[in-house]
Amino acid sequence: MTLTIQLATTEDTERLGEDLALALRKGDLVSLSGDLGAGKSTLARGLIRTIANDNGYEVPSPTFTIVQSYPELRLPVSHVDLYRLSSADELDELGLDEALEDGTVLVEWPERAGSALPKSSLRVTLLGDGDGRKALIDGEPAALARLQRSLAIRKFLKDAGFARAERRYLLGDASARGYETIAVGEKLPLILMNSPYNPGGPVLRDGKTYMQIAHLSQSVTAFVALDRLLQSKGFTVPEIYAEDLESGFLLLENLGSDGVLDADGAPIPERYEAAVRLLAKLHQHSWPQDVDATEGYSHHIHNFDRDAMMIEVELLSDWYVPRMRGAPLDPAQKAAYVAAWGRVFSQISKSERSLLLRDVHSPNILWRDGAVGTDRVGLIDFQDAMIGPSAYDVASLVLDARVTVAPELQDHLLAAYLDERRLADSEFDETGFRVAFAIMAAQRNAKILGIFVRLDERDGKPFYLKHLSRIQTYLNRVIGHPALVPVKDWCEKAGILSSEI
Repeated sequence: MTLTIQLATTEDTERLGEDLALALRKGDLVSLSGDLGAGKSTLARGLIRTIANDNGYEVPSPTFTIVQSYPELRLPVSHVDLYRLSSADELDELGLDEALEDGTVLVEWPERAGSALPKSSLRVTLLGDGDGRKALIDGEPAALARLQRSLAIRKFLKDAGFARAERRYLLGDASARGYETIAVGEKLPLILMNSPYNPGGPVLRDGKTYMQIAHLSQSVTAFVALDRLLQSKGFTVPEIYAEDLESGFLLLENLGSDGVLDADGAPIPERYEAAVRLLAKLHQHSWPQDVDATEGYSHHIHNFDRDAMMIEVELLSDWYVPRMRGAPLDPAQKAAYVAAWGRVFSQISKSERSLLLRDVHSPNILWRDGAVGTDRVGLIDFQDAMIGPSAYDVASLVLDARVTVAPELQDHLLAAYLDERRLADSEFDETGFRVAFAIMAAQRNAKILGIFVRLDERDGKPFYLKHLSRIQTYLNRVIGHPALVPVKDWCEKAGILSSEI
């Protein structure tokens, strides 16, 4: 397949560089062909400045140096100009194979290297076309598919009235979702959610994938439905300005970048307290399980049932324990682990149930100075919400997986939550809640230990490993509760907990 893109102006060429930049991954080589003055350097400049997130970033021509490297960028770039290459034999001295191990390589005049050049992921040819230009692009299917996705985002923005908006990478997360900022003049940039339908991976049991068993969202429909549901109840969530549910694109209000951590990355107690009091108010509402997203689309909010809880804690036995022990569990050990959790989960069958946002922790809480009450707390990343023990989100917040919450602050936050609940309901079952809190805290931290190891070993994302020690500490902190004796005993025998806990 060859893509043809019309480039009427220099700005269009720079914008194509922007769209290309947001499609690239480590290991991609992009070749740029075309006559002198065809726009190769213009496109390269737009691409590199996008990755640098700086419109004034200096991008000198590598014509005389042959290679200009940018190792400091989010995605390291080597910009190569082979026009002055006298022999393909000189290519070995440029270190392109090494550059591709760490980042991406952009090559102008690739024909000068002949077959000595590493295989291109994308090949871009710029040609004159009347008063403008056109780009012909082909390449490897995976890279071409990423570019097509990026170009589809550009079309989505055009249809929403933002054809010339400036796109910049914001973040990727532990899922397949990605986010960009979309600059629209002097206003705070909007947020683009890029969340293609996720089929869920291989079938694990009973004809279902992990995502289906755990009831994780597979499309943006869930986010839209829950966003509008939470907004209807008075909670602060992003406004949705444009949506393409079929493609998985949303254009969202930017709630800002001020969160609940200080400049050193430590919790700001009063902001965490405001968030936990918000959860107490959220748990006072009744929540429907079937919600309209938009015309023609609806979403069912699943129960956080025993199967979902179990498949999540099995991440610890299947990924974390083998990593710590150096060998997988045998069938008997795995069966004993599952049975231990089964006995624990049976104790919360009648616990208070409410809407669980599922990832209420520091990356997903935004602070809004100038607002009052619960409006000070903005919520994002709630597409995996379910109905289950209300203690789950409280445990998620007061044992924040991304930042260390000291025991004293944990106790203070839990007391604030309980105070808010008692004020609203004199018959609130504090004893039952504390049991559910201990079980949900252990369940969540067991799951996260496994997920972060899986992200490293299966998905090549080692970043999350730095949190393992903290999460193990959290698990140790809660597993001494009497309700968790079966799991505690199993973990001690497996050698992943201290016997003194």
